[in-house]
Amino acid sequence: MSSTFHGLQVAKRGMDAQQAALYTIGHNVSNANTPGYTRQRVSLETFPAYPAPGMNQTGTAGQIGMGVEASTVERIRDTFLDTQYRDETIKVGYWDARAGALEKMEEIMNEPTEDGLSAVFNQFFESIQDVASHPSEAGARSVMIERAEAVGDTFSYLSTSLKTIQGDLQNERDVAVTQVNSLLEQINNVNQQIQNVEPNGYLPNDLYDERDRLLDEISKFMPVSLEYTKSSGNASATSEGVVTVQLQTSQRSITLLDGKTHQVNAISLTTNQDSYVTEIHIGDEIRNPESFPQGKLKGLIEASGYIDNSGNKTGVYASMIDDLDEMAYEFVKWFNDKHQQGVTLDGDTGMSFFNEISQKEGAATGIVIADKIKQNTNNIAAASGAAGTDRQGDGQNAQLLSQFRQKVLINSGNGAVSLDGFYQSVIGQMSVDAQQANRLKSNSETLQGAVEQRRQSTSAVSLDEEMTNMIQFQHAYNASARMVTMIDEMLDKIVNGLGTGGR
Repeated sequence: MSSTFHGLQVAKRGMDAQQAALYTIGHNVSNANTPGYTRQRVSLETFPAYPAPGMNQTGTAGQIGMGVEASTVERIRDTFLDTQYRDETIKVGYWDARAGALEKMEEIMNEPTEDGLSAVFNQFFESIQDVASHPSEAGARSVMIERAEAVGDTFSYLSTSLKTIQGDLQNERDVAVTQVNSLLEQINNVNQQIQNVEPNGYLPNDLYDERDRLLDEISKFMPVSLEYTKSSGNASATSEGVVTVQLQTSQRSITLLDGKTHQVNAISLTTNQDSYVTEIHIGDEIRNPESFPQGKLKGLIEASGYIDNSGNKTGVYASMIDDLDEMAYEFVKWFNDKHQQGVTLDGDTGMSFFNEISQKEGAATGIVIADKIKQNTNNIAAASGAAGTDRQGDGQNAQLLSQFRQKVLINSGNGAVSLDGFYQSVIGQMSVDAQQANRLKSNSETLQGAVEQRRQSTSAVSLDEEMTNMIQFQHAYNASARMVTMIDEMLDKIVNGLGTGGR
């Protein structure tokens, strides 16, 4: 038969189990606002009944229950939702970086407004038409020079501003690489702490939470796949073990963190003299920027500029800077060519309006009016014939200059286009790219938010639910304590009340 004190042991187990549940509820409530925290729950199991089956078992009417025990403290988490959330986070990171870069570019280009390059060009060509109408007036010629200086200043401002933002994006890109390497080191440290705890049979739930939070963070920068390895020793069946983090590429997975050996393969970038990314190193692996997978890091690399497989500079800002240089170079080249064909008020020909630009790279910051033009407005070649008595009234060359913006100037991917057509194409492409980035960023954020809401409904702490559970376990604890009091009274009757007859 069971022990005289069997009931006390059952009640004590009940108090211990309910107490563990109450302490866990207190832990949940305390961390209700802790980022990345997953609510925990005590798993209650029936203690093995007495007696155990065997040849020499004690004869009883049947097995007697031995109460309850708190077997484990487990996290309430859905790994499928974690995977979904990280997949959407990759897209949010990429499109957020791209949309942010394009938004800054739109602010700089400032089109269509009265202060944009297009408006400045309009004012310049209007001033040329004024010279064509009044070729001998010094005032009209002075205005033309001032408008030309405005064109050069605007080109220079746009190019310089774009390069400044590009430099900021390059710094942000380098910081992102540092953040990724730091996250890998932190995950590695948490892995080692988990490996020290699990063999003792415990579940380090708070360490699991911290590791999952870090994995959520790193998924912003690049797509990663996870592989878990169980710990040795007396590890619980529900323990997660250490995690191996791998970068997912179109070719094959590359190990970023080996959970078994605790080796971290840090990421580093190789850049040229202009800070354009040429190679991406992952441990001993080398990847071209074009083949690097989507994520915030790829978005920053594309925005700030990189060298593609053909060896050409490319990227959001690199392309816009090159387009401005192309436009400025062709503008100066063609304008000078037409101006040199004209005749000045003093009868000279072959006069350049702008200083010659020898190469396309950096042309946007090199538009400077020739000294002879600035020193003497008579050197503007508005006339179109040989010097003669009527040349002061001849504004035919100025008329041609005012119209040349509509002539074929620049060879683009779609063939030869005019100056206006080229610039409209550049601004139009920028607007389309920005709209696409903002739209996909919004869509990705919506999907990420929906997954996060489902994840929070599973894993987040609900104070109302915890209060309800607290009352439930408190009553169970009180009931077990009342059992102890009742059994104490029974034992008191046995010890102090029996055998007193006849005294």
